[in-house]
Amino acid sequence: MLGGDLFGKAVAEFVGTAFLLLAVIGSGIAASRLSPHDTRLALLENAVATGGALVAIILAVGPVSGAHLNPIVSLADAAFGGLRRTEVVVYLLAQLAGGAVGAVAANLIYGLAPVSVASHVRSGGNLWLSQAIASLGLLLVIFGVVHSRRGGVAPFGAANNPSTYVDGIVVNFYRRSSMPRG
Repeated sequence: MLGGDLFGKAVAEFVGTAFLLLAVIGSGIAASRLSPHDTRLALLENAVATGGALVAIILAVGPVSGAHLNPIVSLADAAFGGLRRTEVVVYLLAQLAGGAVGAVAANLIYGLAPVSVASHVRSGGNLWLSQAIASLGLLLVIFGVVHSRRGGVAPFGAANNPSTYVDGIVVNFYRRSSMPRG
């Protein structure tokens, strides 16, 4: 059974991650519909919307759970002694469930099937490298802000981190290549 404090953190991670995935996927779908013939503009639309949503989400759930919103962040925090093993498991489960709910919600909002299987393989050295760089960039921003004791700027640092855009551009480029048009 989860204690009240850990339960609240789990709910914050679930809700924050759900809204983050809803924003990332939803803005990707919207951008592909708004700018179907201009990939660069669609990627910019998606990145700006994602950055704005990330700031709002971090401000909303950050005081409760730290707004990890990403298993890599939770695992890194645990590695540095910030989370206990039980907390890590709860955070990861909440993030995975929240991510699934957010992805399904985005698809439903835009009239797509709740779950679909991609027709393009999204694996390869370039994608793994971009994910590693994006994750490292995110962790550098987070831990840099935390160690500088300027926590009030954390939402803006995370949202304006270039790795957010690298990650978004790579993921959404490949997502758009197999997305149904409508």
